[in-house]
Amino acid sequence: MSLGLATAGESHGPALVAILTGLPAGLELDRAAIDDDLRRRREGYGRSPRQQLERDEVEVLAGLRHGLTLGTPLALVIRNRDHESWAWGMSPWPPEGERSGKGTEPVTLPRPGHADLAGTLKFGHDDVRNALERASARQTACHVAAGAIAKTLLAAIGVFVAGRVLEIGGESGDDATRTATDSARGDRDTLGGIVEVVATGVPPGLGSYAEKGDRLDARLAAAVMGIQAVKGVEIGEGFALARLRGSEAHDEIEPDRRRSSNRAGGLEGGVSNGEAVVLRAAMKPLPTLMRPLGSVDLETGEPGQALVERSDVQAVDALAVVAESAVAWELARAAREKFGGDALADFVGAHTAYLERIDWRL
Repeated sequence: MSLGLATAGESHGPALVAILTGLPAGLELDRAAIDDDLRRRREGYGRSPRQQLERDEVEVLAGLRHGLTLGTPLALVIRNRDHESWAWGMSPWPPEGERSGKGTEPVTLPRPGHADLAGTLKFGHDDVRNALERASARQTACHVAAGAIAKTLLAAIGVFVAGRVLEIGGESGDDATRTATDSARGDRDTLGGIVEVVATGVPPGLGSYAEKGDRLDARLAAAVMGIQAVKGVEIGEGFALARLRGSEAHDEIEPDRRRSSNRAGGLEGGVSNGEAVVLRAAMKPLPTLMRPLGSVDLETGEPGQALVERSDVQAVDALAVVAESAVAWELARAAREKFGGDALADFVGAHTAYLERIDWRL
């Protein structure tokens, strides 16, 4: 028993779609809580004007009745309110009538730092927009909605996940990060940063050391590394451990089997060890610049400047929410594999029985 997630949708298409499988029946979902996480993803100092256009409210098409999951696939839709301006340019079918709105002209100048060039070459497109629309971070809205549902499932077994910003543009603290953001905006430039996600209440034994693909640390790293603009992930003290001796790096075991420290970030040998799971992610400066970087026109072969689309100055606050959702989803997936159950009561009961078997007190 595991969770599955498939998403579809383009940045300026009609909607984003997500299909979730493997949820137990009887899980009570809170629409306001899901929408609140979607709101958190949109907000943050330095976001683009588009975030005021999108309202990001979740719709459920299947798998839910009167607020309770049915144990069948859950189908979610998040409408792109901005699609109205792109209806001709992003029409799923050959558009009729006169060209109007945005996206009507082919894009031939790929942006450095994006999937524009590689995606266009990979799929043989003659319009870069065919690649950039799906590669856009807009699709993270689906993952945040799925993560909100995963957090609801985890809460049923006492696991809670929260993300926060550590740095923006090399600065920390609200005043310093706002000043750095304002400075970059004035220079028509962008910033990156670092976020941290902490999950508490995670029992020992999630994940496995048996196969590389089953290691929970690897799965969490992949889930967060797959977020747009993330270029580095560390678990616990991560890279800092490489500068220590072994006597300084590892977490000694106390008589109650808890640890005196948590440098490993709650994971050893690919398995959770009962301490808080701690993960940090580094986000590069956003590559869409209002002062565009050099590129090449794929149609003429001549040098030029990259396409300019609306862009955030920085989206590190949003990354904290998206990374939180990614970690929650992967932990929920590991918990489903460990505890199974067709109904929520079965899932919770298996978790309780496991903690009793290992005599573990959270």
